[in-house]
Amino acid sequence: MARNEAKLWQEVKKNIKGISFTRIENSTSFGTPDLLCYNKNNTFFTIELKVINSDNHKVKFSPHQISFHVRHPINSFIMVKTLDPLAVKLYEGKQIMSLVSRSENLEPVSLGFVDISLCLEKL
Repeated sequence: MARNEAKLWQEVKKNIKGISFTRIENSTSFGTPDLLCYNKNNTFFTIELKVINSDNHKVKFSPHQISFHVRHPINSFIMVKTLDPLAVKLYEGKQIMSLVSRSENLEPVSLGFVDISLCLEKL
């Protein structure tokens, strides 16, 4: 996990309390998301963590990450942090191709840690 994504991971742990997180450190299965998550409704889901430069607003994915989300569009998420205010956004895995092509104009399913936490707790 890159340094900026490691910092985002620390923010996730600090700000989202109602979810059980397991950080996945996987060098054998490329494209596997960063976090395996479980909520109080007994629902498993995954989250890919991404941090982007606010100058570019382009989320970079490996072909393996794209493939994972195309193959697993349900209960997979991408959390994107920019340097802007209210900078943490949550997208569904099924939005991966739109994120690749036009991330700056794509509407997230949740914005900010409070809203993201509520969204994930409802799964």
